Amino acid sequence: MSDTSEKSAGSDGNTSYGHKPFKRSRSHFADRITADGQDGWPVEPGRYRLVVSRACPWASRSLVSRRLLGLEDALPLAVTDPIQDDRSWRFTLDPGGKDPVLGIRYLSEAYDAREHDYPGGVSVPAIVDVPSGKLVTNDYQQITLDLATEWTALHRPGAPDLYPEPLRAEIDEVMEGIYRDINNGVYKAGFASGQQEYDEAYEALFARLDQVSARLADRRYLVGDTITEADIRLFTTLVRFDAVYHGHFKCNRTKITEDAVLWGYVRDLYQTPGFGDTVDFDHIKRHYYQVHTGINPTGIVPLGPDLSGWSTPHHREQLGGRPFGDGTPPGPVREDERVTPVGQV
Repeated sequence: MSDTSEKSAGSDGNTSYGHKPFKRSRSHFADRITADGQDGWPVEPGRYRLVVSRACPWASRSLVSRRLLGLEDALPLAVTDPIQDDRSWRFTLDPGGKDPVLGIRYLSEAYDAREHDYPGGVSVPAIVDVPSGKLVTNDYQQITLDLATEWTALHRPGAPDLYPEPLRAEIDEVMEGIYRDINNGVYKAGFASGQQEYDEAYEALFARLDQVSARLADRRYLVGDTITEADIRLFTTLVRFDAVYHGHFKCNRTKITEDAVLWGYVRDLYQTPGFGDTVDFDHIKRHYYQVHTGINPTGIVPLGPDLSGWSTPHHREQLGGRPFGDGTPPGPVREDERVTPVGQV
């Protein structure tokens, strides 16, 4: 998660949330893994390791994209503990508290291997070069675009085109507004250090949500008639909205469940293979409420909201659309990547 420019996400950085103006860091390591290896990192099956937190919406984009494109074998996965300590994202979910492939306890070790004494934040998603143990990229905006366009030789048969060339200009335009006012907007509201800062973020957030709701009233997906990168980026914020952003980040004009269009849309995606099967509400809630001690000093994790509605009919198929275009749904989730089903959190 690229929240701030703090070196770590430990106690000092966490208690500062809500006490200083929020500013999202730019990705410092912006090398790209491409088919031609122009940055020195060619696409190779099994060479790299994708490090994510299931709590993080930015990392969750890469989880969805990886599943839809069938890159599980080509790009193996490392999942961090949703709770960080003073040395950043940690691999305490693995035996011995080490990633079994990289052999490290903290993601910061891969950052330090790439650039010693790097002063910025340790964020996910991150892709690490296994042979060298060095971080390749933490560019959350570019990673999924490259998975869709540069890793095509390793896509599964029937993989959808998530960034179709004829629609890229429209996709980019839609994504820019969603990023500024929704993806990043919830953080600007939640971490605001003053009333005016909060008010402006809140108003921009709900104005954009209203605009997106109107856009989706008569179309199943944001751009075109298939799932694209734009839907992935909106989904990872909407799926967290009622559970954490509505209360924890004070984005409380309305819940997503109170907007018939957005609630139908996000349930439609959630029930689509590749989306809901990557979501872990337990990780999401524990991370936000226990790590952001600056705005939730007690660390109490709310028991709600009721998650049973996620599996109810959405009726969005009546709008037409073809989720995977000319492709097919992804296969079953790998046994070692399964998450707790909704209703069992």
